[in-house]
Amino acid sequence: MKKSVYAAVSAVAMSCALPVMAEPQAEVLHWWTSGGEAKSVAVLQNEFAENGGTWTDMPVAGGGGDAAMTALRARVLSGNAPTAVQLKGPAIQEWYEEGVLADISAVAEAEGWADVLPASIAGHMMCEGTWCAAPVNVHRVDWIWANADVLKANGIEMPTTWDEFNAAADKLAAAGITPLAHGGQAWQDATVFEAVALGTLGADGFKKAFVDLDMDTLKSDKMVAVFDQMRKMRGYVDDNFSGRDWNLATAMVMNGEAGFQIMGDWAKGEFLAAGKAPGEDFLCASVPGDGFLYNVDSFAMFNVDGDDKKAGQDLLSKLIVGQNFQKVFNLNKGSIPARVDVALDEFDSCAHLSAKDMSESSDNGSLLPSYAHGMALRGAQSGAITDVVTAHFNSDMSSADAVNQLADAVANSM
Repeated sequence: MKKSVYAAVSAVAMSCALPVMAEPQAEVLHWWTSGGEAKSVAVLQNEFAENGGTWTDMPVAGGGGDAAMTALRARVLSGNAPTAVQLKGPAIQEWYEEGVLADISAVAEAEGWADVLPASIAGHMMCEGTWCAAPVNVHRVDWIWANADVLKANGIEMPTTWDEFNAAADKLAAAGITPLAHGGQAWQDATVFEAVALGTLGADGFKKAFVDLDMDTLKSDKMVAVFDQMRKMRGYVDDNFSGRDWNLATAMVMNGEAGFQIMGDWAKGEFLAAGKAPGEDFLCASVPGDGFLYNVDSFAMFNVDGDDKKAGQDLLSKLIVGQNFQKVFNLNKGSIPARVDVALDEFDSCAHLSAKDMSESSDNGSLLPSYAHGMALRGAQSGAITDVVTAHFNSDMSSADAVNQLADAVANSM
């Protein structure tokens, strides 16, 4: 009897001495709220749960992430930062400089991220030599999407020059079809603008203008030509474009109301979520000109208290860059994996084209960060450019005046 009592007491004592494993907890702030995006983020939610984690979703719709950043600022200022936040480009460095990002180097090194991520992509994920964010994917921004039946019915091929695009748009307009599906939001205006700029300035000119902020390029005759083409683009959108969300513009192409949309490959996620097939229901091609504009979604981990939240950050970081999530997520999202060792056998023809072009652009120096999607510039500079772009798009401002305002706005933002 004494022995059994002693054994029971010892067992209790031993169990109390053992460390209690923290249950991974994560409150995740993101702006993936459209059909294809919601389906994609659900992949991470499910995988997190399957690995014993508890996920609290904090979606903030609208503004291409602008509304989410406003919500994040309020949370950080109140001392209650989310566990993980969809963040990218120079914004990662800005938050790091405020001293609020967690160091996830232990996970990155254990998982060998440096060996499976392109150097240019990895560079965005590091803060003064430490890993501070986990990349989800690589989006191509400079795509043209088209309704296959609409183009076939009107005898139109996918354009390879801006003159061909304008001719096709004129033909669609004459047939009573909206040539360009577009939403009147500043970030969408900027998306079209940088696609036009890449094709007009070339890769070197784009880098000088929107990465290096070279004044000679910003004030050049070629930049005037960029705004000239933007004026044409304004004439190709419908009268009801103001305030329209991007996925509703994609639906216009999907439903045959419009011929083309210029948008990143998250638009493909909408087509796929609706059961549409590339090459049959919709067509994809890079915009006229050489180069590849990338937008990398990523998650930064913020400083939080509690072993459960820190365990959640470690688990999230591991899963985000894991091969399974990289494959399944990007199959849904329309993008391609950030990891270079993920097989693309299950990916569609648009994804294969994207991967091929990214590799070639990386080799020839024309793989460039998107300014419109927060990869190339900090907020003040990109905002200054977009303000001029959207003011021009929504007024009768001349191209020459737009160029002068562009140069002044950039100079004042620095």
